[in-house]
Amino acid sequence: MRPENRELAYMWDKREAAREIAEITKGTKFAQFEKNKTLRYAVERLLLVIGEAASHVSPQFRNSHSEVAWPYLIDLRNILAHEYGEMLINRDWLAATDAVPTLLKALQGLLPD
Repeated sequence: MRPENRELAYMWDKREAAREIAEITKGTKFAQFEKNKTLRYAVERLLLVIGEAASHVSPQFRNSHSEVAWPYLIDLRNILAHEYGEMLINRDWLAATDAVPTLLKALQGLLPD
């Protein structure tokens, strides 16, 4: 259940989107990801959710939780949202397979399960 506290609610949104990325990419190889447009679009949308939620967390909260890669998540969201014509499948794959697991680990201590 989504927490009432604003900061924690955004963290919850990030965690849920990250969990969905982990779930839908589990066991997937890059070649499969590259060929599956639906999967790529789903991952991209969930990365947008993560970055948007990160951008709404207060600077004070961000500063006190430096274990989360705030600038990376927010910058990635901005790139995905504004660079319409350029699909960088490698970037999305690395975000899904490297940044998302790191994010999930960082969020473990910040949110109750």
